[in-house]
Amino acid sequence: MSGSSAVSGAAPCRFAHYFVICGIDTETGLEPDELAGENFEQSPLKRTFKSKVLARYPENVEWNPFDQDAVNMLCMPKGLSFRTQADRREPQFHSFIITKEDGSRTYGFVHTFYEEVTSPQICSAMQTLYQMHNAEHASANPPSSSSSSSSSSMDSLTSSLDEADPPTSSSSSSSSRGAGGYDSSRDTLYVSKALCLITPMPFMHACRRFLSQLHRAVTATTAPPLPLESYVHNILYEVPLPALGRSLKFHGVYEPIVCQRPGPGELPLADFPLAEVFNLLGVENLVQVFTCTLLEMQILLYSQDYQRLMTVAEGITTLLFPFQWQHVYVPILPASLLHFLDAPVPYLMGLQSKEGTDRSKLELPQEANLCFVDIDNHYIELPEDFPQFPNKTEFIQELSEVLLSFGISANAGAPPRTRTSPGSTPSTPGRERKVVALRQLEDDGRNGNLAGEELAVLELLQGNATLERLQALTKRTGVTVARVDALRAGVKGQVTEGQGGQTAAEDEELRNAKLNVQLREVFASRFTTMFADYEAFVIQSAPDLESWLTNREQMHNFDKASFLSDQPEPYLPFLSHFIETQMFATFIDNKIMSQWEEKEPQLRVFDARIEKARLYNVRAPNLRSSSYQRCSILKESAQSIEQRLMKIDHTAIHPHLLDMKIGQGKYEQGFFPKLQADVLNTGPTNNKWSHRTATAQRRKDRHRQQTEHLTLDNDLKEQVEGCVVLQNSMAFWEWDNASPPPIKPPKKSASASCLKYMQEARSLGKNLRQPKLSDLSPAVIAQTNWKFVEGLLKECRMKTKRMLVEKMGREAVELGHGEANITGLEENTLIASLCDLLERIWSHGLQVKQGKSALWSHLLHCQAREEKLEQQQAESPVSHVPERRKSDSYIAMPSLRVSLIQDMRRIQSMSEIKTDVGRARAWIRLSLEKKLLSQHLKQLLSRQALTKKLYKRYAFLRCEEEKEQFLFHLLSLNAVDYFCFTSVFTTIMIPYRVVIIPIKKLSNAMTTSNPWVCVSGELGDSGIMQIPKNVLEMTFDSAFRPHTHISAMFKCQNLGKLTTVQLGHDNAGLLAKWLVDCVMVRNEITGHTYRFPCGRWLGKGVDDGSLERVLIGELVVPSGEEDSGKGCRTPPPQHSPSQTRRISITSLSGRGYKPNSAQIQEAIGEAVNNIIKHFHKPEKERGSLTVLLCGENSLVSALEQFFHHGFKSARLFQKTVFVWDFVEKAVAYMESADQMGDLQETAEPLGMTCQSLCHYVNAINSTPRNIGKDGKFQLLVCLGARDRLLPQWLPLLVECPVILRMYEDTALLRDRTTVNALIGVLETLHDFPITLEASLVKGIDL
Repeated sequence: MSGSSAVSGAAPCRFAHYFVICGIDTETGLEPDELAGENFEQSPLKRTFKSKVLARYPENVEWNPFDQDAVNMLCMPKGLSFRTQADRREPQFHSFIITKEDGSRTYGFVHTFYEEVTSPQICSAMQTLYQMHNAEHASANPPSSSSSSSSSSMDSLTSSLDEADPPTSSSSSSSSRGAGGYDSSRDTLYVSKALCLITPMPFMHACRRFLSQLHRAVTATTAPPLPLESYVHNILYEVPLPALGRSLKFHGVYEPIVCQRPGPGELPLADFPLAEVFNLLGVENLVQVFTCTLLEMQILLYSQDYQRLMTVAEGITTLLFPFQWQHVYVPILPASLLHFLDAPVPYLMGLQSKEGTDRSKLELPQEANLCFVDIDNHYIELPEDFPQFPNKTEFIQELSEVLLSFGISANAGAPPRTRTSPGSTPSTPGRERKVVALRQLEDDGRNGNLAGEELAVLELLQGNATLERLQALTKRTGVTVARVDALRAGVKGQVTEGQGGQTAAEDEELRNAKLNVQLREVFASRFTTMFADYEAFVIQSAPDLESWLTNREQMHNFDKASFLSDQPEPYLPFLSHFIETQMFATFIDNKIMSQWEEKEPQLRVFDARIEKARLYNVRAPNLRSSSYQRCSILKESAQSIEQRLMKIDHTAIHPHLLDMKIGQGKYEQGFFPKLQADVLNTGPTNNKWSHRTATAQRRKDRHRQQTEHLTLDNDLKEQVEGCVVLQNSMAFWEWDNASPPPIKPPKKSASASCLKYMQEARSLGKNLRQPKLSDLSPAVIAQTNWKFVEGLLKECRMKTKRMLVEKMGREAVELGHGEANITGLEENTLIASLCDLLERIWSHGLQVKQGKSALWSHLLHCQAREEKLEQQQAESPVSHVPERRKSDSYIAMPSLRVSLIQDMRRIQSMSEIKTDVGRARAWIRLSLEKKLLSQHLKQLLSRQALTKKLYKRYAFLRCEEEKEQFLFHLLSLNAVDYFCFTSVFTTIMIPYRVVIIPIKKLSNAMTTSNPWVCVSGELGDSGIMQIPKNVLEMTFDSAFRPHTHISAMFKCQNLGKLTTVQLGHDNAGLLAKWLVDCVMVRNEITGHTYRFPCGRWLGKGVDDGSLERVLIGELVVPSGEEDSGKGCRTPPPQHSPSQTRRISITSLSGRGYKPNSAQIQEAIGEAVNNIIKHFHKPEKERGSLTVLLCGENSLVSALEQFFHHGFKSARLFQKTVFVWDFVEKAVAYMESADQMGDLQETAEPLGMTCQSLCHYVNAINSTPRNIGKDGKFQLLVCLGARDRLLPQWLPLLVECPVILRMYEDTALLRDRTTVNALIGVLETLHDFPITLEASLVKGIDL
């Protein structure tokens, strides 16, 4: 083709790439469109018939190959529609978007109108169809012949969309047609035809005006000034894209058309009217949908009007700046592709509704994570518990004010606005306007000439950052810069003067453009504020691009924990979710790659704004402030647009006569002529701009192609070239009744590192991003499904790995995995995203959807079958006994049955959870906490008959190998501890089992007194519960030795992680002394078992005389042989090798244990260190301070050892002496010395300290609790640490003469240097607010 080189060369900078005509092919005639959900119940006029691309000019463009199927499907998403003279036939306008494999987008703008059918064959075919339809209806009973209930949710979706059609305009004519339908002798038949422009950029207004003028030229009574070929040729080959920051005027058939393009520092082009989006949804609804989009949920738009779907979709995605939607994006989903909704990935899709179709009839495959937007009814349905956008109220207020400044009310439920359709523009414009337009056409003297020197000076001033700062500074100090202001006013005057003849349409366009940019600026400024310091947290670890691409998946690119710790508290719920999204990951990837490559345009603009904000210091560096900052550049942004539109920079070549055969473009009113292909398939060869810009563009594109595409592996290249990659098409193939699925597509080789990453890693397969609408062959559909299954598996692998790495903390860091700390917030976010992933996996390939949660629905099916089996077993004589596992450590605890159904029943009994989605999430959290998630799901999927009944052959859950790998990834989560159920459902009632185990070697194992217990946890305590004496239980260990213990069950509100148990008795009866080994407490829902070691007597006159002890708990790790691979009853915590538990020096087991002075000093240092580390953790991560004060290796135990060193505890007359005895004697001495007046001379502070020690000791002694002498010493240490008195009390005890009597000369307490060092160590705790658990200080009155 002679002109092909010119065509391709100019393409990248041409305004439009293709002009396309779609409609009915008179040669093939009427072909029903089965894909669009054929329904033969409908009258033939309402059925869908296949449309065809009748012509396209040029044939092909090298830079943008023509995708015939996609263009045809999107130009006429419902196929052809027929009308008669009795129906409404207004033209319609809509736009669409095609996303290519590399992520680049092409826009289509379609003007659909009705043209009379002249082909007798088609008229008679329609008449025949009507006769058959009437005959069928006459013979059949209309009510009973209603279609049977659909087998698949997708079928029902299709039929619900087809049920209702817009009622015809005149009821009388429709009733007459209802009887006879279409009669060729009486009625005129019309069929839809579409004119389409395909452009590289979304110049929606310009294309809309051009197409409507073209249509007007066909319907007008007089022929247009030039043949239509001249106008089409002009827009294809002679109108360039406007340059960055410039405006362009070109000419339609009757009027000039203006478009403009933002400059390099402005927000990218967005021409869809945001005012309409806000009007349709209301401000609050729009902000909610916007938040769902940011969090990458599934978003389904629903409207009768294709253009509304496109406007809302494009509106929302343009507001995401500087981020970009990374997933499936199909703003108009053709009827033939409804199965796309089965996609187990985030998507943003638009679905056309029919008038009168009820939302309740719309069966969607998955709704757990769906945001449903009913545009026509201004109504949205949101997913459960998603976080709100930061400062939402102030944000909505600011948006409302911008709208009000343009006269648009911002009420939430905006009334439906009737938009004038493009066809209703006046067909005979005013005489004056035509004259103005023609005069402008003739005299092109102002063709892009700027207003001379003044404008240049002003531009220079405006573009200079330093001058701008000076100007801002002078303004603030009240000085005016007269020269600049005068210039501004002068230029403005010139502009308005030069633009006298603004048409109403142009005014409207200018107003829209200004409003658009101001609304977008408000959104953009939110991100500039929120992410002003994001760069500080980007981790730049790779030396070059190659190594970064190779190791991308293993690398941490962003320090999430530090970033979140710097943010204001109210922002955290939203930000912790958002920084986990694909769009944020891609944004950070782009930032890192900008070290080696040119910056991505949106990132460049965003970074420049942050820089500018820093320059003007708009945002003070006080990071944690959550005060709302309004957008400060609204006026500037609107001015730049206004200047461009008022003062045109360039004017394109006018349409002109072409070298055509005479008489071919013959005008016939009402019919779009067949255009001459030979003149439209080749561009002009002497066009200056096309060659000049094309070479530069070619150079640029070649470079881009090398980096992005050319490294495609050969097998992938073949797929792309053959268009076999259905990308994320989710188009599926029913394999149950067909041949088995084909072999999986070959894996890519590792050679092309750069593209391997680009295509796969950047999103979970960026090549899983956009459906390709053309090839719907079974092989392609099957292959796409494999892509899906592999994508889900990969996502599962990455999520579980991330959860493990984040959770394993320090051990992970030592293994080289980057950041150690995980915040509760982050953990919660990761678990929520795991719940979401499981919902998507369970929604993939469902046969019939039941309820909003696919996972819970599957569990319910399983429960129903289990209960049926249980019933049958109950009736049969042989009963099934659950397997009980035993080990010495569990002698006392009856084993908990591991049961999926049992866990479901627990969740079902929780009245706090109201929805299926909530139940499914709670069940996942419970299973994860019990370390049974993988085991439960394996059990669920082992019922293959059920899985086959519920899922289609291609579903993820029916791909055996992938399913096994998926369960294995989930099994890896058993390596760490989660309290994700206990910590979230804090108000539920939980049954606890308490078992008190006496020491079994001694005969006096039981007591006649009445024991009581009080269990405390991080969320509260159970209160004192009396344990009846007669609940003795006998169990046998593995050697069949009998053991007795006391066991009781109680129910109370969730206590969280358990920390302490208070155990005591009332000292009644003959056997009032009681030797307790430990107390075991088990949460009967989660199975967590805590052991509270005691090893001491409770009784008067024995041990330290205590009738009550506060015991510190530890989570029990089950013995290894039991839980190897199986789901264990008690989840093992992730532990370092366990240390010996705290041994009281005076306890039975502690008597022989004497640490040396070095060990004691080390223990004190370690205990204080642990407390300091505790306070350095984020508040929600700290765990129990009680354990650090009183538990194993705690402050109390270390000080106990210190005070016991060199203590003369020899039993005088068989009486054990305790440290508390020394403290009491010292206090008694101080009090007596005080009375005798010995302390009068001491310095005032010392006297005060002395009084405080006496006061505290007396308060502890006078408590009604019988806590024993060791308990009293523990209490003194805790209170002293809390009130920062310990370091002051120590010198008093050391100076007291009692010490000489009770301590050896070598005791640490008598070594001044050591005591001073101890005081110094204890003083480091003064910086921290130590709070004591209620169970420790109960009954103390200070």
